[in-house]
Amino acid sequence: MGSHRIQHVLVVAIVLGPLLIQPATGVGCNAPDGPAIDTGFSPEGSAERLVLNAICTARRSVHLSAYSFTSPVIARALIDAQRRGVDVAVVADQKSNLVEDRSGKGRIALDLLSGAGVRVRTICVYPMHHDKFMVLDGESVETGSFNYTTSAARYNSENAVVMWHVPVVAQAYQQHWQSRFNQGRPWSGQASN
Repeated sequence: MGSHRIQHVLVVAIVLGPLLIQPATGVGCNAPDGPAIDTGFSPEGSAERLVLNAICTARRSVHLSAYSFTSPVIARALIDAQRRGVDVAVVADQKSNLVEDRSGKGRIALDLLSGAGVRVRTICVYPMHHDKFMVLDGESVETGSFNYTTSAARYNSENAVVMWHVPVVAQAYQQHWQSRFNQGRPWSGQASN
């Protein structure tokens, strides 16, 4: 393989790699059998791994509430869950992801999700929809400072916590998520907002 071809392959891998990464089935897809708490931190990498593991373990539902959502890796994991038959739904801050997102990454991520059949809504009822959490299967919760972004995973000091098999906590988060989802506007691409 020539030097020019190697450089081309490396450029493609660097540019497209994050869009193609998928959690490997059976690898890092572990949830405890009973109540437990797991933590992760960024930029060390364990926060993103914990979020991806939580999505991977979902069997019935992933209801995600986001301030900023631009991560192609997390979008891919949610799309994979949707394809496994998991009910995936997202409510995201409209201002952060559409109005003030000069990079266009928020719009791209929301388009990818909605294009794959994920129910996506944007919310602008509050000055800032600053929630960052997921309710998994109605019984576990992932939360913390971790935004669902590449910057949160690679550069920022962030934390993520998963409270496994705590239905009372999950019910409170689910009610909050549902109220925000109900207040949101359906997202189906540029024409909808």
